[in-house]
Amino acid sequence: MLKQIFGKKKLKEDKLANIFVNTTLQAVEDGFPDIVGLIQDSPEFIVTPKIEANDDSKFILIVLAANLKEVPKHLDAHQDNRMINLVISKLCGVFDVSFDKLEGILRDYQSYLSRVNHPSNNNLYAMSKAIFFKYELGQYQEDYFRKMNAPNPLFLKRMDEAMKLFLFNWASAVKDYQIIS
Repeated sequence: MLKQIFGKKKLKEDKLANIFVNTTLQAVEDGFPDIVGLIQDSPEFIVTPKIEANDDSKFILIVLAANLKEVPKHLDAHQDNRMINLVISKLCGVFDVSFDKLEGILRDYQSYLSRVNHPSNNNLYAMSKAIFFKYELGQYQEDYFRKMNAPNPLFLKRMDEAMKLFLFNWASAVKDYQIIS
């Protein structure tokens, strides 16, 4: 009701980029050990996968790439590009890497997400499949799925539920705030 009377609260793009970077990095730092536990405890694997709680470099790139693929679905033209560039710029400082290099890596990961999940466009499913393939989990499955080089659907379903925690709620940000430059 108050939003209808006074309008949405304003939020600068730079502030939203900070919020996204900080919450995403914190979610990965806090949540990756749980993802490792989920993988290692999955009954679909006949051998416990060799993945360590500190081996999160692929995971963070998957999460960032998937989240940045969501931006154009929620922000207007040009504003989506500004937001993506702001996020990448902020991440460059965190990872101590050049803008061009990080942008290229994230684009490669976005392309990878699209390929492993073709023909679906669901980023959540793409994230789960990318984790499966990037961490080479197929070798730990029973023969049927290992020979097909495909993830067990039961594992993917469980992973999809966990990956929901790593998707930034761009829709809520747009609904609750007027995003300004």
